[in-house]
Amino acid sequence: MIYLIKMQIRCLLLTKESYNSNIMNTIEQVSFKTEGYQIVNITDTIQEIVNHHKLVQGLVNLSILHTSASLTVQENASRDVLNDIKTFLSGLAPEYANYLHDIEGPDDMPAHLKTLITNTHLTLSVASSKLILGIWQGIYLCEWRKYGQSRSITVHLLGK
Repeated sequence: MIYLIKMQIRCLLLTKESYNSNIMNTIEQVSFKTEGYQIVNITDTIQEIVNHHKLVQGLVNLSILHTSASLTVQENASRDVLNDIKTFLSGLAPEYANYLHDIEGPDDMPAHLKTLITNTHLTLSVASSKLILGIWQGIYLCEWRKYGQSRSITVHLLGK
């Protein structure tokens, strides 16, 4: 245990030595109005935030604080991919399946299940002021409820 504590102190000292006060650590919130059960490309909006804050190199963490919507990185070249994903997930978590949780309507529990198997947080690298994504990749907000919602995403920028 003493060895572990010494290691932790040593790590802290090494970290302090390499600490740079020029590191950006910014949190911003962006909201989207969805039209209901859709997958929305938000890549340009996130890139605009990176550009606005002049982040050259670092990380962008996206967090959606909802339990019936999610985030994903997916193909941006063919709309058919997104439609197939919606069809697949609807088959996996259908609206009428005798769920115990049905207080908010028949689309609520399937939305929770779709969020369960996707992401509520994404972390992406930034280099030369550009999000690092594959040529056919985009960042998507997935609205799993049937009717439109206002969805907020927390964007945390860390780097220089």
